[in-house]
Amino acid sequence: MALRINFNAEATTTHTALLQNERAMNKSLLRISTGNRILSAADDAAGLFIADQLSTVAAALNQGNSNIQTGISALQIAETNVGQIVDKLQTIYTKAQSAANDINDPNARAALQSDIANLVDAIQKIATDTEYNGIKLLDGTFENKSIHYGPRANQTITVGISSVKASDIGASIVSGTGQVTSSTTSAYSALITSNWQYSSTAADIAKVADKSLSLTDGAVDAKSIADAINSNSDLKALDISARATNTSTANADFTTITSGSAATTLRFYVGSTTDSSSAIEIQVAAGEQLTLDQLISEINTGASTKDLNITASKSGDKLVLTTTGETIGVEVVSGTGGANVNLATLLQSASGSVTAATGSAVKVGDLVIIGSDSYAYDFTGISTTSAGLGLSPTGTSELKNLNDISVKDNASAELAIDIANTAIKKVDRVRTQIGSVINNLQAIYDGQKASYDNTKEAENVIRNTDFAAEMSTFTTMQIRMQAGMAMLAQANTLPQLVLQLLR
Repeated sequence: MALRINFNAEATTTHTALLQNERAMNKSLLRISTGNRILSAADDAAGLFIADQLSTVAAALNQGNSNIQTGISALQIAETNVGQIVDKLQTIYTKAQSAANDINDPNARAALQSDIANLVDAIQKIATDTEYNGIKLLDGTFENKSIHYGPRANQTITVGISSVKASDIGASIVSGTGQVTSSTTSAYSALITSNWQYSSTAADIAKVADKSLSLTDGAVDAKSIADAINSNSDLKALDISARATNTSTANADFTTITSGSAATTLRFYVGSTTDSSSAIEIQVAAGEQLTLDQLISEINTGASTKDLNITASKSGDKLVLTTTGETIGVEVVSGTGGANVNLATLLQSASGSVTAATGSAVKVGDLVIIGSDSYAYDFTGISTTSAGLGLSPTGTSELKNLNDISVKDNASAELAIDIANTAIKKVDRVRTQIGSVINNLQAIYDGQKASYDNTKEAENVIRNTDFAAEMSTFTTMQIRMQAGMAMLAQANTLPQLVLQLLR
């Protein structure tokens, strides 16, 4: 054993260990007092980097959810006000229905028109004024707006709300007014063929919104076109529909038909047929008469017997014929000495009198095609002129917005119903789209909230102190410090043994 006094190696080594223990105990003490396991990058460089990245993502998730809440708030304002517009459109719809009732006198219809105008003005103001923090929501300018929801770049959802202003919603209409053609010298089959005939050649194609219609060979009327449109699944998906009507109110009062020395035959055709055996035939024998009431009765009885969709009635002394869009045709066969029959007493807008000849008249039904958005039509395959429906062979629909609604008569009120109904569907689609986006954002919010919680937990595992483990470490370091202090005192006494040798 060597004894030295100039350098106490044991004391120095013990002091070094004491310093290390003190540093470890102080670090443990700081971890316990701050709750952070990583006090500086020197403690865990890789862990600090990972924890900071997790912290950044968590903060971004939290901000993303804040963005979502802002977006949802704006969309909820929009959805609520769109709901108000739907309510007003439904009121317009019912008022148009009321106005379509011919029991209304002009004053009643004027009052309904005034109510509708006020509702349209309210819709325009709601759509123009609805905003969130100065941003207009329903006037059509809120398009392609991004809501950034995620913690990374380009994690966005694009939102857009179509305009629901009164000037921008309504129906895209193609409206054909059935034409009337008459001749005092032509049989019905020749008359209708010269105005509208459909054959099975390759070029004979009718299209709406570039979708081919399924039509049957033969004469085509407004009803068959409307049926073809309404049965087309592609057009249903585009929200395009059609309706056909045909009402003929004779221009002239009916006068009793009196046959002289020869019989007079009246035939009423319905739809595309030109076969006289399918028509309602009424014979006025020589020397007999046919009154308006008798004519109406004969037509209705014949329609029931032959299952034809036509109804006869009268307005004053005028004959009224009604179908659901099928073409109405009249043929008069008057032999020499037969009755002189004025076609204007049988069919609206017909002209001329038939005497000792065969004459006829045809009235095509009215066709209205209704769509939410603009579309084109091509009827060159079935009509190369406007003689049938009063339409150009090709064309594009016209937007009839809420400002175009008029209920001054039955026809305009019926169109108003179409406009209001289509507007309701369009605005409802806007409303459902807003609702879908709200649901989507809410789902993203819920998912990101869970991600935020898990991300913060992952950061907590790396960054924060495990108090149970750290208290154990601190206790160990504390004991080591106490032991080190004691041993340092002992080491400092070792050089005193030299004094024993110097006595």
